[in-house]
Amino acid sequence: MSKSLVIVESPAKAKSIGKYLGKDFVVEASIGHVKDLPKNKIGVELENGTFEPDLIVMPDKVKIVDRLRKIAGKMTNVYLAPDPDREGEAIAAHLEDELRDVSPKNSIQRVTFNEITPKAVRAAFENPRKVDRNLVDAQQTRRVLDRIVGYQISPLLWDKVRRGLSAGRVQTVALRLIVEREREIKAFKPVEYWTIDADLKTSAKDDNVFTARFVGIDGESAKVDTVSGNALPDERITKDVLAAIENAKWSVREVERKERRKNPAAPFITSRLQQDASRQLGFSVRRTMGVAQRLYEGVELGTEGTEGLITYMRTDSTRVSPDAIAEVRGYIGKELGTRYLPESANTFKSKKDAQDAHEAIRPTEVRHTPESVRRYLSDEQFRLYQLIWRRFVASQMVPAVFDQTIVDVQAQADRRYDFRVTGSILKFDGYLKVYEEAKDIKDDDDDALKNKLPDLNAGQALSLQELKHEQKFTEPPPRYNEASLVKTLEERGIGRPSTYATILSTIQEREYVQKVGQGRSGKFIPTEIGLVVTDLLVANFPYIFDPEYTAKLEGELDDIEDGKERWTDLLTAFYGYFKKELKHAEKHMENVKRMEQPTDEKCDRCGAPLVLKWGKFGSFYACSTYDKKNKESCTFTKENFAAKPQLENPDEKEDEYCEACGRVMVLRNGPFGPFMACPGYNEDPPCKTVRRLTSREQQKPPVPIGEPCPVCGKDLVRRTGRFGEFVSCSGYPECKYIKQNLVEGMKCPKCGEGDIAERKTRFGTTFYGCTRYPKCDFTANGKPVPKKCPECGSSYLIEKTLKSGVYLTCPNNKKPAASDEKESKRKKKVEEETTVTCHYSKRLRDAPAAEPPAAAASKRAKEETAQPVA
Repeated sequence: MSKSLVIVESPAKAKSIGKYLGKDFVVEASIGHVKDLPKNKIGVELENGTFEPDLIVMPDKVKIVDRLRKIAGKMTNVYLAPDPDREGEAIAAHLEDELRDVSPKNSIQRVTFNEITPKAVRAAFENPRKVDRNLVDAQQTRRVLDRIVGYQISPLLWDKVRRGLSAGRVQTVALRLIVEREREIKAFKPVEYWTIDADLKTSAKDDNVFTARFVGIDGESAKVDTVSGNALPDERITKDVLAAIENAKWSVREVERKERRKNPAAPFITSRLQQDASRQLGFSVRRTMGVAQRLYEGVELGTEGTEGLITYMRTDSTRVSPDAIAEVRGYIGKELGTRYLPESANTFKSKKDAQDAHEAIRPTEVRHTPESVRRYLSDEQFRLYQLIWRRFVASQMVPAVFDQTIVDVQAQADRRYDFRVTGSILKFDGYLKVYEEAKDIKDDDDDALKNKLPDLNAGQALSLQELKHEQKFTEPPPRYNEASLVKTLEERGIGRPSTYATILSTIQEREYVQKVGQGRSGKFIPTEIGLVVTDLLVANFPYIFDPEYTAKLEGELDDIEDGKERWTDLLTAFYGYFKKELKHAEKHMENVKRMEQPTDEKCDRCGAPLVLKWGKFGSFYACSTYDKKNKESCTFTKENFAAKPQLENPDEKEDEYCEACGRVMVLRNGPFGPFMACPGYNEDPPCKTVRRLTSREQQKPPVPIGEPCPVCGKDLVRRTGRFGEFVSCSGYPECKYIKQNLVEGMKCPKCGEGDIAERKTRFGTTFYGCTRYPKCDFTANGKPVPKKCPECGSSYLIEKTLKSGVYLTCPNNKKPAASDEKESKRKKKVEEETTVTCHYSKRLRDAPAAEPPAAAASKRAKEETAQPVA
């Protein structure tokens, strides 16, 4: 019987789909992209202007591709089923390139589905198609654009600022928005304004007091520049108004009653989901997308088997299929009542630039209520699914109805002083029975709902209870949080929903911004390096990093996807601008590394003027008399705190979430140092998301050990370096003393001057070496012991721990090598110098008892899980 190979991009998705298709299908995962541009060169043809990418199979995907080729060669058909977007289409195209020569002709086809349910998957396989080259070209163009910018600008930053920095085409524009907002805040000058409120009653016996706000005089509004509401400019005018109305006659001038309807919002698109998950659940954008990915790929629902709970989560369309609308309308009519069901289905317009390739984000089946599937979901999965489910159901319900009353009050004195109060009562909850949108800023509706007004009529006399006045000041615009930054990026057309999580993650990982505060309240503050990089890039690449041009490019990428523009035309136009600005930047970009800016600060040590310099971790003050060649010159330095962002909680760290599944990442240790990993790394199917820590993240604060430095007398502290922990003087860099873990009574057998100290390699392996390194290169894998060999007279012996026990052996006791070709250069050199061969070896004691593997693994897992997230 013929069999077919189905390739998806994730193991979880493969597991779900495999259960629907049966035994005639073999489902495999590519684990994301299998081809990309090479890392060691730009990989794009620029000389002749063809812009052809030099795509190669990624080194870590060679084995996967080889396996897929072997399987494909035995199959009748190959179905490529990555996600239904540009990235997924590119993965499909790259797989087709690699499998074409081993698969039967015309046997490779593309299938897509918007939801992972038995019905949707089977329907997709009944209607396969060819790979859409327009979608592939759009993805490829974005990749080439990003490679050109990153590969050619980043080296400039390395040369002028600091190694390891990067410039991204879209991330730089996002960073620019944050930097410009921060400078707007610092340049902001508050404006004074005053408000007057009157507490009123209909009669002295009435207990219902309501508050009206002063709005103007004789029908003319009281306004202050830059203040949105009605206000007075200063205290003098405010007191004049208070004096005038102290004995005024109060009455109702006009009452306006009206019914106001509030319509439900459309079902979620990606950016709206990211914003609402941030506001209501406190989820980061990365966490939201990771959890949504899991809900889309499938969850085990007991006897129902594995099923995707939501439709594809990367979309900018509010469109919903007729079947889904019919299902949700049936649910509303049956479970909530016909009064909550509109006569016809609600429809919503997508954004002007929306691609409309996929449906809005919705539950795959409304019958799967959040409560009915809760036991199968983690807490974060339940909360996000509940948000999506409620929003979708609410979108097909009737509006909420409010009775709104606007009362104009007059205080008649020498003139008419106008006051106003608005009250609102929820008459019918409508869609609010299921879902209410979150807001960044409180609006007038919130205040109106709090005001419960008595029954008032025009001409009705009122009794003044109290006049209250308050001085206020305008506030600067708020710093961006994740929700507001995504909203701004979307409104300005910068990036696309699928890229927002990557943009926000990158600017934080590169330490261009720091997030202050947890969850929804976390605000982005640019770091000093972020400010410097932004200034240099915007000054030298004004066109490439202009927000309007970046948005224009996004529109052109959409045109490529729609087949309206050739991808080479876009790149030709872009590279023309880019080459000019790159040439100018190479000549004129400021070299921050060599900065030596005079200041008014004085040196604490010698009184000389301080200069501002640039180092590995930003700007700092240094004594102007310092001379690298003169060891006697002043070496005083101090931190430039004024240039660092004023962080509210600098030690507060936010949990980091897996971008693939949304779970909290844990800190682990590997051969190349600590790293962040998904806790599902060893699960079936595994989630192998990892991230290396930056050098700043790996640093721990020095910890005093209660010992004085033998050189200068200051406290010794325990520090963490690239090769692990060590003890040094707290007076560094003036005092460079480092405490060595010395072997007692052991002098170096090679030079006779240095001591022997215990050391560690970067992989954590212990060895012993001379303290005079690099002048003396003596090393030993075992612990040298100051005892003479009884057989050959060697000045020392080596203590070695083996499985069979602890032994004392002669350093001349060496096993002969199998062949000269396998010996290292160092071993050859030692053998040439050592003419004595000795067989002395003495067993001292049993080896230390090793922990059982299970106990060791359990202990290691607890230690790793207990580590605080960096």
